Parts: sequence; C-alpha cells; structure tokens
Amino acid sequence: MKREVLLRQLRKYGCYLKREGKSHSLWINPQTGVVEAVPRHTEIPNRLAKKICRNLTVPEIGG
Repeated sequence: MKREVLLRQLRKYGCYLKREGKSHSLWINPQTGVVEAVPRHTEIPNRLAKKICRNLTVPEIGG
C-alpha cells in the first residue's frame, strides 16, 4: 500500500505526526496516547499497515 494512503487514514481518525526520525515517522493517537512508527518508504506492506492501524486503534483501510 502507498504510504500516503496510510497517512491519510491516520489523519482522518485524529492521529498526527509526533516527530520525524531518520527512517521512520512517529505517529500518535491523542485519544489513547499510543505512539507507532511508520516507515518512510513509498510502499508499505499491507500486513504492516494493518498492524499500524490496529495499534493506533484506527479502522483498517478497506475493512
């Protein structure tokens, strides 16, 4: 899945970028306080995208 599609989903449900790292971006869900690393690759494997959504308590894309 494209990284921008995943980031759009995270923003839609209130998550925001906490900080940028060298190879990952840290995103936070302010409702739960959970922080999750999102790789800075153009393509992110679907399984990893589902894990990121699940950890941030965001509905999975297309699900």
